[in-house]
Amino acid sequence: MNATAPLFPLEATATEAQAAIKDEFAFFGDWSERYQYLIDLGRKLPAFPEAWKTEEHRLHGCQSLVWIVPSGDASRLDFAAVSDSAIVSGLIFLALRVYSGRSAQEILDTSPDYIAAVGLAKHLSPTRSNGLAALLAYIRDTAQRKL
Repeated sequence: MNATAPLFPLEATATEAQAAIKDEFAFFGDWSERYQYLIDLGRKLPAFPEAWKTEEHRLHGCQSLVWIVPSGDASRLDFAAVSDSAIVSGLIFLALRVYSGRSAQEILDTSPDYIAAVGLAKHLSPTRSNGLAALLAYIRDTAQRKL
């Protein structure tokens, strides 16, 4: 990772992060506002070095280009990630908010309940849903390998 302090976690636990996401999305009245919020979140992702945008770090299963780089060990796993898609970058932000900076065990113990809680499951295109599933599977698989 880089020398700057990691952005994540924002909340003390993954459960608290999911509750905060649910509260934030409840503020918006319609999905056009929620999509705009996702785009705004994606812009808050930490800088991702161009040198990391390699095939080795590419996440397959996404229609958009997504790169992800894990670091750490079982006690704390951090993830840096970015996409060429504004909405996908927002989805990455939410996933990292829940899972990055957590222990491998906390990652494995935390189901991504925020996806259904805020209505993402119903409002994402099939290709974005598949990409989000691939991202979450990658995070879980990385955590499983660290245990």
